[in-house]
Amino acid sequence: MSGLSTHVLDAVTGAPAAGVAVVLQDASGTELSSGVTDSDGRIGQVTTEALVPGIYHLVFDTGNWFADNDITGFYPEVDICFEIDDPDRHHHVPLLLSPFAYSTYRGS
Repeated sequence: MSGLSTHVLDAVTGAPAAGVAVVLQDASGTELSSGVTDSDGRIGQVTTEALVPGIYHLVFDTGNWFADNDITGFYPEVDICFEIDDPDRHHHVPLLLSPFAYSTYRGS
């Protein structure tokens, strides 16, 4: 199965971060798709289309999520830039989020 998925975890509470708006952009900044994390903090298919090899960005609207949850955060937006090398593979890009730090990894 090809495509792209993501999830966001609130690293302070260990709970899923529901309601985070996410935009997929190509290297030029053109929006390809968008979505909002569900109650489990996931977007199962940011895009169902196979992504051609290249550079992409997942941009997470963390500022509004922090505000909606009465959290003072340092990062109003998280932009994860990644490169697709195999368009036939499913790619999963998670975000572990706290008010003053974040991390990511290539998921499966």
